[in-house]
Amino acid sequence: MAERGYRVGIDVGGTFTHAVALDHETFDIVGQTKVATTHSAPEGVARGVADALQDLLTAASIPAQAATFIAHSTTQATNALLEGDVAPVGIIGMGSGLEGRRAAAETRIGDLRLAAGRALRTYHIFVDSAHATRERLRSVVGELVDAGARAIVAAEAFGVDDPTRERAAIEAAHELGVPATGSHEVSSLYGLRVRTRTAAINASMLPRMVETAEMTERSVRAAGIAAPLMVMRSDGGVMTIDEMRRRPILTILSGPAAGVAAALMYARISNGVFIEVGGTSTDISVIRNGRAAVRAAEVGGHRLFLRTLDVRTIGVAGGSMPRLGARDVADIGPRSAHLAGLPYACFATAMEPEGDMAVDLVAPLKGDPADYAIVRAGHRVVAATTTCAANALGSLPEADYARGNEDSARRAWGAIAARIGGSAEAVARRTLEMAAGKAVPAIERLMAEHDLAREEAVLVGGGGGAGVLVPAIAEAMNLRYRITENAPVISAIGVALALVRDTVERTIPNPSKEDLLRIRREAEEAAMRAGAAPETVEVHVEVDAQRNIVRATASGATELRARDLAVRAADDSVRRAAAAEALGVAGADVIEQASIPGMTAYVAHKEKRALLGLRRAREQPLRLVDHEGLVRLALRDGSAEKSEAGDALAAVGRLIETKSEYGDAGRTLPAIFLVVRGRIVDLSNLITPEQVVSLVGAEVERLPPEEPVLIVVSGGAR
Repeated sequence: MAERGYRVGIDVGGTFTHAVALDHETFDIVGQTKVATTHSAPEGVARGVADALQDLLTAASIPAQAATFIAHSTTQATNALLEGDVAPVGIIGMGSGLEGRRAAAETRIGDLRLAAGRALRTYHIFVDSAHATRERLRSVVGELVDAGARAIVAAEAFGVDDPTRERAAIEAAHELGVPATGSHEVSSLYGLRVRTRTAAINASMLPRMVETAEMTERSVRAAGIAAPLMVMRSDGGVMTIDEMRRRPILTILSGPAAGVAAALMYARISNGVFIEVGGTSTDISVIRNGRAAVRAAEVGGHRLFLRTLDVRTIGVAGGSMPRLGARDVADIGPRSAHLAGLPYACFATAMEPEGDMAVDLVAPLKGDPADYAIVRAGHRVVAATTTCAANALGSLPEADYARGNEDSARRAWGAIAARIGGSAEAVARRTLEMAAGKAVPAIERLMAEHDLAREEAVLVGGGGGAGVLVPAIAEAMNLRYRITENAPVISAIGVALALVRDTVERTIPNPSKEDLLRIRREAEEAAMRAGAAPETVEVHVEVDAQRNIVRATASGATELRARDLAVRAADDSVRRAAAAEALGVAGADVIEQASIPGMTAYVAHKEKRALLGLRRAREQPLRLVDHEGLVRLALRDGSAEKSEAGDALAAVGRLIETKSEYGDAGRTLPAIFLVVRGRIVDLSNLITPEQVVSLVGAEVERLPPEEPVLIVVSGGAR
């Protein structure tokens, strides 16, 4: 009998560092723990990671050698930018001929603003590429270090096409013991100024983050764990610690990305808004058609060649403290009980059982307005938080993580009500509504920007404060909601389940099918080099015609998984009921259109009024439901047909011809999705029939000709 294995995930939050262990085969939680995040320790957050890991192994009686996978998120990159804790960077610009003058200007980027009052200092020397000898590069590195640089960037015009001299400059820096990066290592896109800027921010993090990475890795090895240490990326995947040493910039938003990874892999959200409620802040992100929304990253208003999850953070959460006016609650947050160093009233111990409670107004941190309410109960000082408000209203279920002492919560809010007028319940309710109202605009913007329709959306809550805020937000927006299982440790679960991921981007005007297949292979190989098992790798290719960018993102597991995240097969009635709810129709109105093992396409017929109600248009919304009864794809107007792998190319070609639309702007292709062995391959971001057909061919070429596949088409001519 094989030895039981475990997947370990560690999420480094602003307040606590959570660790979980999952059974390698069943993905059940077998252990969890948390420690205070060690921001001020000499080893930094690495100390907390080591402590959480040791506590977890001990508490769950897990032999270190049984850990088959270990990964952690990190706040260090984000904090470095917010706090300006970065190293000065020396930039070696290179170029020759007519391009040399332009390269000299574009690599001289000056000091970069990071946040209010924080900047990254850069120094610059230009070297003609024709004279970029080893000796000259070593001399330039020395000059930059003497000027104050602690890390080096090598940036050459067209260095993405031939990085030879950038690599030579990196080697020269390493010979002198100076960390360095090349612009080709952070991006393969043209645009020397943006590439240099991205590389400079990456290099500025190298000294501190490499030091922390090495301390973390030593702690893991000292614990006896031999599995490779992985780090959470900003796009929801993980990478090896060696890759993090080279490109620490990829860990920006690592913490929020962990929660989104869990939303996809554990909560299995197909279309919805994931709301992770912490103690001080709440992270909000959109998932559409099983993919997390992403955006181009900016730092200090500067665009970077870096794509991160599109996560919006608001300064209200489970521990937010109220700010009082003369007759009402004036605001809620952004300061929390955690930052003020106070216990929540509903969780406080040794509270005076009788007697009056007094309310004082304070400034939690230096420079804050002195209008935050605290409650004095005998010799104790506590905070009346949003979590206390939910407890005072009795709105939290018995088993909810945020459930506390309702009587203490009501007494605390009663004291506030006595100061400003009204009842404890009324003031607590208004405060929760105010907190929910802060999230609504961010959610509505995200849904609009990423074209997530209200009828498709469900709010999914994670984090310890999910039960406090998410129901109130759902009520304010009149949307469905649910709280994930194991919500308090959802981010740590996301780290434990995350896939290895890498992205390849190229600047290619009018890419041919050969270009797409080549970039697809590059992404697949990059994911495998990062530790993904070849048989698990999936690649998503998209073409940005406006910017002439081709992007391929490859994801894969670090090992062959014996099963999906859940193997509970739902019968037809369960799948049909899930489709009916998602379609917003009665079960009798659900039509099964096509099915293959593991996936069924359901549709409904709806009429939609157009032209001020004078004309009716028919729509056929479609939902793909998997064998577990989970909705995996939602289309407002779509159709599906079953095919065999050997006939898929011809079928896709026919659908492109019959479903394409023609207008003043020319031909518009329908959005096409291919379902293969339970995977949904999104081909909707391609722009020519040849591109679609070539990638369909790449997906089906290894399948037996008779294997069934589904072809799903969104919209198009009828």
